Amino acid sequence: MESRVKLHLSGPTGHNLFTGYGTDYVMINHVRYDHSLIVLPDRLIEEWEAKTFEELNTEHFRFILSLQPEMVLFGTGATLRFPHPQLTRSLIESGIGIEVMDTAAACRTYNILSAEERRVAAALLI
Repeated sequence: MESRVKLHLSGPTGHNLFTGYGTDYVMINHVRYDHSLIVLPDRLIEEWEAKTFEELNTEHFRFILSLQPEMVLFGTGATLRFPHPQLTRSLIESGIGIEVMDTAAACRTYNILSAEERRVAAALLI
């Protein structure tokens, strides 16, 4: 006997969700983006100033702090890379969790945490 599983949303949530991703883009609510951005359940920051991993500075992470997330998923592109701890210090000192992962993993994890109604921010380098 063959068993099939179909995964789908049970209905519109009114929240931002990742509906696709690839090596050089993400899709949020079926809209494609090919540049770095920050996604929260109720807000989309399309013009995050962090463009590349090499350009990251403390102000990029202080901006994320101003959004008051409960947790940050930092997607570093196709390759997992860890930022210097000094860059993320403001988040950690404020009690905000930060998880570093490749962007695809950040998209998947964001959808799960958002479905749990967590105030999660996905800060993604594309």
